[in-house]
Amino acid sequence: MKRTLHGVTLAAVLFTGGVSLAQSAAPATPATKAAPAAKGMAEFKGFMAPTDPKAFLERLHHINQSEIKQAELAQKSSENPDVKSYAKMMIDSHTAADKQVMDFAKTQNLKLAEMPKPANDMEKKGMAADKALMEKLQTLKGMPFDSCYMANQVGAHDEAIGMVMAAKQGMTSAPAEMTTMLTQLSQELPKHRDMAYQALGKLDDAMGVGGAGMQGGSMDHGSMDHGTMGGSTGGTTGGTTKTK
Repeated sequence: MKRTLHGVTLAAVLFTGGVSLAQSAAPATPATKAAPAAKGMAEFKGFMAPTDPKAFLERLHHINQSEIKQAELAQKSSENPDVKSYAKMMIDSHTAADKQVMDFAKTQNLKLAEMPKPANDMEKKGMAADKALMEKLQTLKGMPFDSCYMANQVGAHDEAIGMVMAAKQGMTSAPAEMTTMLTQLSQELPKHRDMAYQALGKLDDAMGVGGAGMQGGSMDHGSMDHGTMGGSTGGTTGGTTKTK
């Protein structure tokens, strides 16, 4: 029996050694070339944002209005006090944030469109998904509404944080007011995201499926300090330019 076990062990060593040798002898795979740069877009860890101030402000305005409408719907369709409280905070924050966006646009003589023109197919699909989400939320009440609304809030905030970080990297010559706005958003959005994650965790506990922790997700937001301005959430913006 010992000889049999020894033989099996030796065979395993020889086999794994052979695999290692074969792998080390294999030619290296050529590095994949980066995708061609898309004009007017900046990138942060796969998240995209337009570098044109007007185009970016239009997206912030659209996101703010969408979040206000969703939160107002939450006030009517939810029966959960935590969800209602979160929705009230979102209404207040996004109303203040949108006023800042519109006031700044006015100082720059920029007339913002209510619906931004999609920069590419990815962004077009993202906007369609946002519309479909609102239509779905309008059909839900109670706990089904709460679960759908809060789950989307977590992912939407990750996308918004990525978009803002991409804009911070890409808008190197933006006016000082725009730079300040981006800094405030990058500080406030992670707080909103964590609040949504905690509320979602409480919903999971109530359903008996296990809750979320205090800090959720795997996206690295960097060293973002907490700020004072209400942020925004929304869909993914498209593009392929990588700004360093």
